[in-house]
Amino acid sequence: QVQLVESGGGSVQYGGSLRLSCVASGFTISGICMGWFRQAPGKEREGVAHIDGDGSPTYADSVKGRFTISQGNAENTLYLQMNDLKPDDTAMYYCAAEPCMLYYYTHVYNYWGQGTQVTVSS
Repeated sequence: QVQLVESGGGSVQYGGSLRLSCVASGFTISGICMGWFRQAPGKEREGVAHIDGDGSPTYADSVKGRFTISQGNAENTLYLQMNDLKPDDTAMYYCAAEPCMLYYYTHVYNYWGQGTQVTVSS
């Protein structure tokens, strides 16, 4: 019954901004670790940002200083504020979740959303 739903993707011009949202439902325990990934055609899936159980964020080098990950008060909503977007940011963006007690050990996300497309034009 776990479900993750992303929203907020779209088309934007170079230098524009978008805010992605992900709502997770169905978890019956507290302490959910969540992150954002993206994949563009012909490229490997890339971890974009992750938020630890203590709320500390980590970012891929390619998005540092431009993207901000945050979590809602209920810890079932995840956001990705994307500023100064570049064509290389064009990709399908996915949110992922895993109970932190498992993620800390496995570093594997088992729950994924359907993705939301981000397209940045020059």
